[in-house]
Amino acid sequence: MKFTITRDQLQQGLVAVAASVPAKTTLPVLSNILVEATKDGLRLSGTDLDISVSTTIAASVDQEGAITLPAKKLVEIVRELPSGSIRVTSSGEQRVAIECNRAKFKLLGLPREEYPAFPAVKFDGGWKCTAGELQKLIAHVAFAASTEESRPILNGVHWELKSDRMRMVATNGHRLAKMDIPLKTGVADEAKLIVPPKALDQIRRLFNAEDEVEIGKSENHLGFRTAGTQIYTRLIEGPYPNYEQVIPKDNPRSLTVTRSDLMEAVDIVASHADSNTQQVRFSLKGNQLAVSSATADFGAGEQKVDAEYQGEDMDIGYNARYLLQTLRNIPTEKVVFRLKTALSAGIVEPVGALTQADEELLCLVMPLRLPDAG
Repeated sequence: MKFTITRDQLQQGLVAVAASVPAKTTLPVLSNILVEATKDGLRLSGTDLDISVSTTIAASVDQEGAITLPAKKLVEIVRELPSGSIRVTSSGEQRVAIECNRAKFKLLGLPREEYPAFPAVKFDGGWKCTAGELQKLIAHVAFAASTEESRPILNGVHWELKSDRMRMVATNGHRLAKMDIPLKTGVADEAKLIVPPKALDQIRRLFNAEDEVEIGKSENHLGFRTAGTQIYTRLIEGPYPNYEQVIPKDNPRSLTVTRSDLMEAVDIVASHADSNTQQVRFSLKGNQLAVSSATADFGAGEQKVDAEYQGEDMDIGYNARYLLQTLRNIPTEKVVFRLKTALSAGIVEPVGALTQADEELLCLVMPLRLPDAG
């Protein structure tokens, strides 16, 4: 194997695949990046067996070949090299020489045959959309997925593909985010999938918004590919909870606030909140919202926020962290809380149109029982 490539191109390719290489593994070859010199350029691949990433970058290939090289060491070497051309050659002894200007390194790799094969995903008859459409859903929904191991099904993002729309839903049981967007290109068949957020992060990171993405599926895996990059992920198995049941249909009270003002108030008073519950209190009265918290150890804090409130006076408690994460992922300047009682789920929605008028975004936050509640 012999090829020449610029330092910047090689570094860009390594950054793309390095995130899929596990930090710790009992299988040594998984700590390596698969390097393949082909007639189409240089293909780099990484996997942790759950998520796999492969990208092709431009290179001048004199001799085709393949080898796996230690990811951490390869990334460190290329990062420290000066800008310019890098010459890579390998012998049949699994040794690779890397030369750039007057610098020269040697790395010991493992045979390509030891590297696991990527999932056999069929893209023919699959789905197509733009990366921007996917990234929009991911940006506003994936944050709400659970990170706890007790309910693995909630660790994934529920993705529904219909003939003319796409929907993503994520929840950890205490908060929920749901978004629908129109699908311009259409889909071959309708599907309901549960995708790990880590794979969706790769889509946000590696694809350009204007890229057309082909989506293919096998029994247990999902594949995404553009002209130069492929991402594969293992699907999470099992039925997703009936999320429609927990979304209230009749919440007559409404609270409209400026999102940035509310985030500032919650962030400030959260410093006095209980470290375990992170509880802050909303006191709703007239056209003013008082956000407060109190603990026996630190005292109390309060900040008032201008608001438009329609309904009877009410106090309601929220987890500050969940509330802030929800507000950060709503793109409009103003938000509306649709409420019923101090102990029932509240809906949080954007006020005004999103990027397109027929996009829909809904978030749900469960309240916390206040200490003095009856």
